[in-house]
Amino acid sequence: MIVLGSALVIVGIGFFCWLLFSLAVFALPVFVGLTVGIWAIHTGAGALGGILAGLAAGGATFGIGQLALAFVPWAWLRLLIVLTYAAPAAAAGYSATHGIAQMAMPSPAWQTVFSVIGAIAVGITAFVRVTGIAPPGPTRQGMARG
Repeated sequence: MIVLGSALVIVGIGFFCWLLFSLAVFALPVFVGLTVGIWAIHTGAGALGGILAGLAAGGATFGIGQLALAFVPWAWLRLLIVLTYAAPAAAAGYSATHGIAQMAMPSPAWQTVFSVIGAIAVGITAFVRVTGIAPPGPTRQGMARG
């Protein structure tokens, strides 16, 4: 029974790490959606209005980001957009790793070290995934070569 429990803990941690890496791209739209939804509830829109406003804001954030990546011709601005999506993912990675590290080790210094490593890993993963979603830059076909 102890072996089965240990195996389930390892599988559970692995599942949550996979989920964190898979959903890291959506950290910014989720954050914006939750913020707008809570704001709408507090301003009197009610629960249904807050949910609808949050879903609309989160979807708009994701859609605007995708459109910006598709149509912005400058590489530095595309990098800035990708970093805007990767930074909240890194913060979420830090928080998730810190929560796991608090359960696994008593030393606050080592908790912080592993949390920073987790933040870097999730941030890089989100960076790679967002750049993979982005279409390639504009081609120069049809332009005169000089």
